[in-house]
Amino acid sequence: MTGWRERLSGGLPRAAIVIHDLCMVWLCWNVLVRFRFAMLNAASLPTILSPEVLLVLVAQGLVFWQVGLYRGIWRFASVPDLVNILKASMFGLLAILLVLFIYNRLDQAPRSVLVLYPFGLTLMLGTPRLLYRSWKDHGRIRGDKAAIRVLILGAGQAGEALVRDLRRTGAYQPVGFLDDAAKLRGSHLHGVPILGRIEDVGRIAPETAAKLLVIALPSVDAERMRQVIEACERTGIPFRMVPRLNDILEGRSLPGELKEVAIEDLLGREPVVPDWKAMRDWLGGRSVLVTGAGGSIGSELCRQCARHGASKIALVEIDELALTTTQMRLRRDFPEIELAPVLGDCGDPAVIRYALELVRPDAVFHAAAYKQVPLLEAQLREAVRNNVLSTDTVARESAAAGVGTFVLISTDKAVDPVNVLGATKRLAEMLCQSLADPRSTRFVTVRFGNVLDSAGSVVPLFREQIRNGGPVTVTDADVTRFFMTIPEACQLILQASAIGSQQAIYTLDMGEPVSIRLLAEQMIRLAGKQPGRDIAIVYTGLRPGEKLHETLFHADERYRPTAHPKILQAQPRQVPADAIATAIARMREASSRYDLEALSVMLREAVPEFVPTAATGETQAHAATVVAFPARNARKTRMD
Repeated sequence: MTGWRERLSGGLPRAAIVIHDLCMVWLCWNVLVRFRFAMLNAASLPTILSPEVLLVLVAQGLVFWQVGLYRGIWRFASVPDLVNILKASMFGLLAILLVLFIYNRLDQAPRSVLVLYPFGLTLMLGTPRLLYRSWKDHGRIRGDKAAIRVLILGAGQAGEALVRDLRRTGAYQPVGFLDDAAKLRGSHLHGVPILGRIEDVGRIAPETAAKLLVIALPSVDAERMRQVIEACERTGIPFRMVPRLNDILEGRSLPGELKEVAIEDLLGREPVVPDWKAMRDWLGGRSVLVTGAGGSIGSELCRQCARHGASKIALVEIDELALTTTQMRLRRDFPEIELAPVLGDCGDPAVIRYALELVRPDAVFHAAAYKQVPLLEAQLREAVRNNVLSTDTVARESAAAGVGTFVLISTDKAVDPVNVLGATKRLAEMLCQSLADPRSTRFVTVRFGNVLDSAGSVVPLFREQIRNGGPVTVTDADVTRFFMTIPEACQLILQASAIGSQQAIYTLDMGEPVSIRLLAEQMIRLAGKQPGRDIAIVYTGLRPGEKLHETLFHADERYRPTAHPKILQAQPRQVPADAIATAIARMREASSRYDLEALSVMLREAVPEFVPTAATGETQAHAATVVAFPARNARKTRMD
């Protein structure tokens, strides 16, 4: 008996399902035939196992097998299974008509029976399946008294699917829905009541003894999501959310998985949806080369290229561990892609020539760069060597090899630069523009703002500080930045590259900038703590080379829309090609001598709009340190 129960709980044997279905066919046919004969007051009724009935069983059974009825599982029976049963019944009727016509010209098959048969059979086959699923869904929760009580925010399609998923696991018990649609109030969804509005979660959660809140609102905008999160935080109950469709498609979440609310879910801008077809059409079957392939952007760029049809990828990286890690992940996820890992400095012409010969790429993505603003202020030589001179090397070698497209990954800090990073990236843009030739390689520059969770960015820094109990350090209460996710940044790069202009600078319309102070507060709340009470926030003043607000667009660059509604194309400013070539040559010479003073002068001359910040974060006249102490009111002190 125990073994039988275990087999039944795991799923019905296929042989038992076949026998059940044939019994239902036998029963349906006999009931309809005998009912029809009884209505006619016939003197004798057909036998229940006549030759006609055996032919019906054989014909219908073969149709069941052909339409794949037994590939489904009763445990997960749903509307598509009912449609499949109806289809099998209809085709079965045609088979029965053919067989009985050949056998006895339909002598013992009343027409009314033939009309009612497929519908009666669908009912008799579908009802046991749905009852079995309902028993399994509800039985598991009744049998598990330790099931976690879940209150679901959102009674739409995501909420409906979530109830089914939760019941299948048996570890969760949905106790109610909250939804703002007034017409749903008081109704039930899969037997679960809709108890009120989302704003009522603070009152309803304790009433239902909910131990977990799940947000099933994958399509709401960031502002509404922030309001929902705040309402959940006030309850003090743990909460999770249903992942967005994009997260599932990109492999960042699994279907049915509940994920913690991430900071990108609270950004004040909707993620940009790329034109997948254009990207696949441009990348499909091509070979590409990526410099800085082990970095945050470079490694994701390799993944995106592989996902969208690239056949060969050369990975150029100077960090051996990063190169090994990226290579292993790509081989695991995309075993069909041909990889060519090259360990070396992309500023070395021999390394680049070797990598170009390995895959003969159609496109080169130059992602290698130094990007830490305060550090580069004191490392001018390395900033120039890596961000400018290496770019010149990769660009010239790519053009000499006949590469179709060269993509420079730039930054919003190159617009009106005030730091070494911005100035070197702006000079890299200018030298690529100076190399552009309509008859040769197409040079494309892509600018975007800060990237969430990239190496050395503010988000992992805040996360580590919160993990250690604080304090969280913010440079200034008013500082803002533009943000995007790593996958979104790489999709922008590929999307812009696929647009097809000969020489262009592309920028994403990133909406409104995000306050770093609010970002820190939101991350603290997402960690289940309160800013100023559990985790201190310290304002340290702007660091060397930093400014309060970044800009995406230069006043002299005329922008126009592109085929993608969120990508803008700038009209590049005129640059003197000869002067740029001379400046690069002089910088190479000064770099070889490690002449920092000469490099500083040359950088300012080559990038006229470069205006370095006059003061460091420690000596600004108006710099201040603001500390939010746990369990106290925030205090502000001015530095003398």
